[in-house]
Amino acid sequence: MSKADAPPGYEEAISTPKYEDYGVGPDPPAPPPAYSPGPCPYPGQPSYSHPPAGFPPAGMPHTIIPTLSAAVSTHSLGDMEDFSDQWENTSVRHAFIRKVYLILAAQLSFTVGIVAVFTFVDPVRHFVIRYPCVYWASFAIYFVVYCVLVCCKGPRRRFPCNLVLLGIFTLAMSYMTGTLASYHDTKSVFLAIGITMIVCLAVTIFCFQTKVDFTSCGGLLCTLGVLLMIIGIITAVVLSFQYVPWLHMLYAAIGAIIYTLFLAYNTQLLIGNRALAISPEEYVYGALSLYVDIVQVFLFVLEIGGAAMD
Repeated sequence: MSKADAPPGYEEAISTPKYEDYGVGPDPPAPPPAYSPGPCPYPGQPSYSHPPAGFPPAGMPHTIIPTLSAAVSTHSLGDMEDFSDQWENTSVRHAFIRKVYLILAAQLSFTVGIVAVFTFVDPVRHFVIRYPCVYWASFAIYFVVYCVLVCCKGPRRRFPCNLVLLGIFTLAMSYMTGTLASYHDTKSVFLAIGITMIVCLAVTIFCFQTKVDFTSCGGLLCTLGVLLMIIGIITAVVLSFQYVPWLHMLYAAIGAIIYTLFLAYNTQLLIGNRALAISPEEYVYGALSLYVDIVQVFLFVLEIGGAAMD
């Protein structure tokens, strides 16, 4: 190797730029491509264009924040609204049922107290038996007030008036029931109360559990009511001549069965999930209907027990 081809010395290499004497060297690195929203300058590489607003850059994973309406179709949203309405209606119906049974409990407690007075207090019992005109006066008040309450049922703005009429009606019917109970002995009264309680409890549980719709049998119950009235008139005429002694018990049994069906009908009107239902604003009328049915069942059962013991 000649002297010209020999590598430079240490001092020369420091003072002289590298490759200066050779005239050759590596190409300077190419500057990075300028940012451009245009097409990609390198084939096979992602472009540097701005992504559309609202979407992550290409190749990045999408992050979705789940919401209540995510993956819910329009039909499902409608079902959710229907469920909300159904829940609200169910809450209103339950509050309505509680009001009805609270009023009914107050009415029945008052009636039981009046019956106890007429049964255990001998002066009151003898007074009623001696003056039957008082009973007919209570029956007239009961019938008139019942008709007024049925005609004026419904709006809340009439609730105070309906409540006063309901109190008068309860007083009249309690007095009438106590009067009838005074004609029977204590055993018959207690037996009738016990049977009535069992029947009412069984009918209420059955109506809340069964799928049988008694509200669609209004025409049949109306017919049975008219039939009961006709049988009652015939019984009153026949018994005045003492032709058929057992006819009175038969009439009482038929009446107890028919009013038990009426109790089932009116109970299902309160529930609200049948063909017919009472408006949640008509809790006075709902309590009135159940009260009349229960008292009538008690009176017919009392007649059955009194006739059997006679």
